[in-house]
Amino acid sequence: MHENNDPKNLHELLQRLRSAAGDHSSVSLDSMLQATGRSSYGAVLLVPGLLVLSPLSGVPGLPSVCAVMVALITLQLLIGRRCFWLPQWLLRRSASRSKYDKALGFLERLTRYIDRLLRPRLTYLTRGVAVPANALLCLAVAMTMPPLELIPFGNSLAGATLSVVGLGLIAHDGVMILIALAFFSALLFMLGRVLL
Repeated sequence: MHENNDPKNLHELLQRLRSAAGDHSSVSLDSMLQATGRSSYGAVLLVPGLLVLSPLSGVPGLPSVCAVMVALITLQLLIGRRCFWLPQWLLRRSASRSKYDKALGFLERLTRYIDRLLRPRLTYLTRGVAVPANALLCLAVAMTMPPLELIPFGNSLAGATLSVVGLGLIAHDGVMILIALAFFSALLFMLGRVLL
């Protein structure tokens, strides 16, 4: 699940995402994933989670694009792929540099608090048979995202759930997985209120 060069916490991941921007006027999904490491499922699930959790979730269509990305990643995890594949049309999607920098600034303010909480514990929830279960949880979250686009920033809870799962997998912190399950329960409640 992890390679030696995979990010180990949120601060390191955001530093890599910051470097992905370079001096370009827009930042593609491909460059984000190249910077974070494409063999770390925790990191690649964290990227769409953070995008949807950040102010970028207000960009029309972005949550649905992230949902497709999460679905493709989790399906590949379920069939046992060690390194995932995404189609070029998805990898070419980009965000303007100003919106990207604003989103990273928002997330960086949370970093020092979140990283202090992360440590290996309840690791059986992040390894072995728990990995496919976590993938199914993320797939279920992805399925809720397109209908929640009808509500401005309605996908923030979905982004939080994916982000917490990604952090749990990166840090082997099972407590984060339990928190993600609580977020997912709240997400289902909110979705039920929207659809009923």
